[in-house]
Amino acid sequence: MNKSATIYTSALCPVCGMVKSFLDSFEVPYKEVNVDMNPIAMLKLIGKTKKLSVPQTNINGKWISGFNPEKMFQVLND
Repeated sequence: MNKSATIYTSALCPVCGMVKSFLDSFEVPYKEVNVDMNPIAMLKLIGKTKKLSVPQTNINGKWISGFNPEKMFQVLND
């Protein structure tokens, strides 16, 4: 798999950890953007996803909201 991901997270988000663990298990490199103290990143995220929640994961241009292992696996194998 030659994929990479960006995960938008918050420190108090247990689901964010689940997404990171899932990607780690498939050895998918990711960049983490914590939106807690970064209002500019949060505004950009809302502009892109139209959602106010984390985690939001972008895998090669495809957005996945929350922890959805089925969809993440599908995107990773596209």
